[in-house]
Amino acid sequence: MEANGGQRATRTFLAADEAATRNLGRRLARVLRAGDVVALAGDLGTGKTTLTKAIAEGLGIRREVTSPTFTIIKEYDGGRLPLYHFDVYRLTDEADMEELGYEEYFYGSGVTVVEWADKISGLLPEESIFLRLSYGSGEFERNYEVVGPEERISRVRGD
Repeated sequence: MEANGGQRATRTFLAADEAATRNLGRRLARVLRAGDVVALAGDLGTGKTTLTKAIAEGLGIRREVTSPTFTIIKEYDGGRLPLYHFDVYRLTDEADMEELGYEEYFYGSGVTVVEWADKISGLLPEESIFLRLSYGSGEFERNYEVVGPEERISRVRGD
C-alpha cells in the first residue's frame, strides 16, 4: 500500500526500439511528482540512461543529460521539476550514499532517478517507482516491468 492509501500495481511495457523507450520515459515524466524516486535496475545496455534522458525531456529539461557514472550524481533544473540523476554502479555499499546526503534528494522538491538502484535497495523509499529493464527478443527491443502507485502507473500506458 502506498503512503497516501493508494494501491501499488505492476505493469509491463514492451519497447520495440529506442524511440519507444524514449516515449515511455516521456509518458512516465507526466505522472511524476516532487519527491518521487524512480529506481532503475537492469543489465548494462538495457536503456537506463536513455530512459532517464527521456524522463528529463518529459519534465521539460533542455540540458543534455549524461550518465553520472564517475560523479555519481548530476542535478538538472529548468523543467517542471528538478531532476536528480544518480548512478550508483561504482558504490561499494549503502554507507557511500550517506556521505552523498542522499536523503536531501530522495525527500526533496524534485524527482530522483537512480540507475543500478538494486545496489541500494535498502535505502529506497517504500513508495518509489521501480523499473526492471531487460532485453527483449529483438536486438533493440526492451522489456520494462514497472511497480508503483496504481493510479499513476495506469496513466503511463496512454499516449
